[in-house]
Amino acid sequence: MLDVQGLEAGYGHSQVLFDVNLRIGAGEVVTLLGRNGMGKTTTVRALMGLNRPRGGKVTFQSAPIAGLPPEAIARLGVGLVPEGRQIFPTLTVRENLVATASNRLGRRDPWTLERVVTLFPRLGERQSQLARTLSGGEQQMLAIGRALMTNPLLLILDEATEGLAPVIRAEIWATLTRLKAEGQSILLIDKTLSALKRLGDRHYVLEKGRTVWSGDAAAFEREAEQVRALIGV
Repeated sequence: MLDVQGLEAGYGHSQVLFDVNLRIGAGEVVTLLGRNGMGKTTTVRALMGLNRPRGGKVTFQSAPIAGLPPEAIARLGVGLVPEGRQIFPTLTVRENLVATASNRLGRRDPWTLERVVTLFPRLGERQSQLARTLSGGEQQMLAIGRALMTNPLLLILDEATEGLAPVIRAEIWATLTRLKAEGQSILLIDKTLSALKRLGDRHYVLEKGRTVWSGDAAAFEREAEQVRALIGV
């Protein structure tokens, strides 16, 4: 589904990514790991067209997407839950969810407002509230629901549970487990190693803008000490 080879990117005169390689197949959950400042969010931004890649190849559904604008990449079926949520604070919960709703790819069982509020009942209870009045955990649920309303083939979550209370983190992980069971392809960034080990089919570790380790779930378990050393856990 997504194939990234030798991705390079940065900001202004500063290069952050030098050689990022990863692959996501249909229905897979793939994790992207690394210490802070190693290039995880820059990778996401480059994949979404928010930072124009300086080199390498990125293909989605076998079509090249490196350099396309974000809206074009989104229309192809890539949904993003960004770091910091970035919901629309002055819109209501319902308005946030329907603002970007679409089913361009003709999904047979599309995500609708009704499905999202069934997945996150708290959002159903707060449909008329302004998004800025929600708790951090509720805002993260809203960000996930908003991305699902675009009916993405690939869902990218940058720092899925950062800064959330334990009970909310558990709810987010349960939601991602459910999405995986339904066949949703996911690229996942987070620091909760136990949850990532349980969910991930394959894992990639970044260090100083380069992919320095990759492996499936069995390799991740077998080489746990090496992975922990690389990510600083």
